[in-house]
Amino acid sequence: MSGHDHGPAAGHTDGPGSEHDHGGHGHAGHGHGVSADADRRWLALALTLITGFMAVEVVVGVVARSLALISDAAHMLTDAASIVLALVAMRLAARPAKGRFTYGLKRAEILSAQANGLTLLLLGVWLAYEAVRRLVAPPEVAGGLMLATALAGIVVNVAATWCLSRANRSSLNVEGAYQHILNDLFAFIGTAVAALIVVLTGFARADAIATLVVVVLMVKAGYGLLRDSGRIFLEAAPAGLDPDALGDRLVAQKQVVEVHDLHVWQITSGQAALSAHVLVEPGGDCHAVRRTLGELLRDDYGITHTTLQVDHAPEPVLQVARADAAGADAHCADSHGPVHREEPHAH
Repeated sequence: MSGHDHGPAAGHTDGPGSEHDHGGHGHAGHGHGVSADADRRWLALALTLITGFMAVEVVVGVVARSLALISDAAHMLTDAASIVLALVAMRLAARPAKGRFTYGLKRAEILSAQANGLTLLLLGVWLAYEAVRRLVAPPEVAGGLMLATALAGIVVNVAATWCLSRANRSSLNVEGAYQHILNDLFAFIGTAVAALIVVLTGFARADAIATLVVVVLMVKAGYGLLRDSGRIFLEAAPAGLDPDALGDRLVAQKQVVEVHDLHVWQITSGQAALSAHVLVEPGGDCHAVRRTLGELLRDDYGITHTTLQVDHAPEPVLQVARADAAGADAHCADSHGPVHREEPHAH
C-alpha cells in the first residue's frame, strides 16, 4: 500500500495519537515491531552462546558421524539468524523515514524472514534426504560423543532461552527468536534420547529418526515464516482481522453513511495501517467522526497508522443508503443500517 495513493481532501486527517503514513513523516516514537526497550545485551549474550556452541557441534557431529547433531547445528543457525534479525531490526526501526523510503527500512525484517524461512526449508529437504538414506543403510554412530554433545546443547539452549526471557518479549522479533530457541531445546532433548538409545541398544537408526523429528520442526518454522512474510508483501489484512467486519463497525458509528476504499495492511510485523474514505450525513461533524473512528481503530484493533478521508455524503449516496437500510429492516429486525461498500464510490 503506497502512501502516495491519496491526495488531500476535505476532512483528510489522522486519528488521535496516530501517524500520517503519507510522505513518511511523523513516525518517530512508535514502538512497533522490535521495541526500542528490548535489551540488546541479553540478545547479544544469547547469540554468543548459540554461535559458539554451534561451531563446536558441527565439528563433533562430523567426527561422531551423527546426522542428528548436524541437523541440530543447522537449526541453531536459524536461531542465530533470528537473533541477528532482531538486533538489526532494532537499529532499522530507530531510523526515521526519509527520501524515497517513506516507511523507512521496516520491511528489511520481512525480507530477512523470507530468507530465513527459505533456508529452513532447503536445509530440511537436505536433512530429510540424508536421514532416509541413513535409515536404509545406517552408518556406525559414536553414541557416547553424541550423547555428551546433546546434553551440552540442552544446557546451552536453556541458558540462551533464559537470556531471551529477560529481554522484552512484547517485541515480536524477540518472541520469535525465543520460540526458535525453545524449539531447538526440544530438538536437543530428542537427540539426547536418540543418543542414549544408541549407547544402550546399538540401534543406530535412532540418529536418523531424531533427525526427522528436527526436520519436522524446521519445516514448520520455515513454512510459518514464508506464510507470514508473504502475507505482508501481498499486503493482506493482518491475521485475525476481518476487513468486512471492521468496515461494518465503522459504518455503524453515528453520522456515518458509507465507508468505501477501505484498505488495511501491514507495514511490517506488528505494525498495521489503514486507509478509508468515509461519508457522513450532510451537516455532520467530519472532525468529530474522524476522531471517533480513530479512537475505535486504536483502542479496539490496535491500528494507529490511519488515513481517513472524511467528507459529507452527496444526495445520491444518501438515497441508496436509506434504501439499503429500509430493505434490511424489512428482512432483519436486528439490522444495523447501511453496510460498508467494497466498491469504490465515484467522487
